[in-house]
Amino acid sequence: MTREEKALSLSHVVKAYRKYANQHRFLTLKSAFLNGALFREFQPEEVYLAVDDVSLEVEKGKTIGIIGENGSGKSTLMKMMAGIARPNRGTIDVNGRVSALIELGAGFHPEISGRENVYINGIILGLTKKEISARFDEIVRFAELEDFIDQPVKTYSSGMFMRLGFSVAINVNPDILLVDEVLSVGDASFVPKCLDKINEFKRLGKTIVFVSHDLETVTRICDEAVWMRKGHIVMKGYPKQIVDAYLQDVSEREEKKQRLRRQEIEEKIEEKASSPEQEEGERHRWGDMSVEILKVTLRDGKGNEKFIFHPEDSLTVEMEILAREEKEDFGFGIAVINGAGVTTYGTNTFLEEMKPLLLPAGNHKVSLTLPSVPLINGFYFIDAAVHSRDGAPYDYHHLLHQFRVDSLHKDVGHVRLDHSWSFGDGLRFKPQG
Repeated sequence: MTREEKALSLSHVVKAYRKYANQHRFLTLKSAFLNGALFREFQPEEVYLAVDDVSLEVEKGKTIGIIGENGSGKSTLMKMMAGIARPNRGTIDVNGRVSALIELGAGFHPEISGRENVYINGIILGLTKKEISARFDEIVRFAELEDFIDQPVKTYSSGMFMRLGFSVAINVNPDILLVDEVLSVGDASFVPKCLDKINEFKRLGKTIVFVSHDLETVTRICDEAVWMRKGHIVMKGYPKQIVDAYLQDVSEREEKKQRLRRQEIEEKIEEKASSPEQEEGERHRWGDMSVEILKVTLRDGKGNEKFIFHPEDSLTVEMEILAREEKEDFGFGIAVINGAGVTTYGTNTFLEEMKPLLLPAGNHKVSLTLPSVPLINGFYFIDAAVHSRDGAPYDYHHLLHQFRVDSLHKDVGHVRLDHSWSFGDGLRFKPQG
């Protein structure tokens, strides 16, 4: 790719920040020299690398999405592209006029009006006063601030800040537009306008670098995606491929956290089983333990232990139990409870009219399988129980077993019901993207 074809070129870029220890905040320069603290501040262990040896080329006319968890270096990288921050090492070559919407209201003076801020920011972005005047009405109209443009911006809501900042940024007619997550504070009617404008920029051959946690939007509008973690680029390429790899990594690390949590829970269960006296607020398990639930495991359709499920996944709740004596009166129950403590679903063998005959003494396994998990995004708990017909518990686990549902859908409520839409003649919707 020749320089003429590149909008941005980053080569081995490093951005480091000093870690300031609280105990050194009030040292005088003399005392810092005498005790060596000043020099310790420059040791490698006192430096945090926000961006570490990043090289990246962005082709003109392309829309690039940058994804990653908080603290991965995305915003720092964007600030260096915009010229707000300078790299400690490496080079950044920018080929064209840049307009950046990086920090909400950055460059706005709170005490003066929106009108005055438009002119100041326009000049900062390289326009003349005459050019700003020619575009002023369009800036205000797009921001939907006709009734507030002469009010001090300190009276603006965060959404109004974003609207004015975005409107100024796009109306300077940049070659390169940098957008960093600020659309997340926009209202429901304005964000689609912003995305429409971004699509218009794409059609005009503008270059866009887009940082967002909205992975669906990154997949939809970007030509390429970059995944950052701990200051490094992990992967770059086709957006769907990168987003899927990122989500897989997040899931695996979440699974690891949940596994550690499971170990802690099992240790607590053992402690509580050996010590029946419990504070009322700590009662997450009860029963006479004549039949004990030794372990509860959540598995996917392939039999793998899982903690994160998609709505289309199969979920099996597997209970390992120990009957200390033979039972003829017994039943098993499972409940799914959402993060607000509301029971989303529950069943037991008695409700399903399954008549118990015999539970021999010894170890057994009991499983309940859900062929899909049609729940909305969020964390959920499993209650597991073995009890008599009249409900007296032999062993009851309450809110001890957690899982998460990840869904691309944005439904509200508790469950996602199967559905379809149909519309009469002449009623149309604009397709997304």
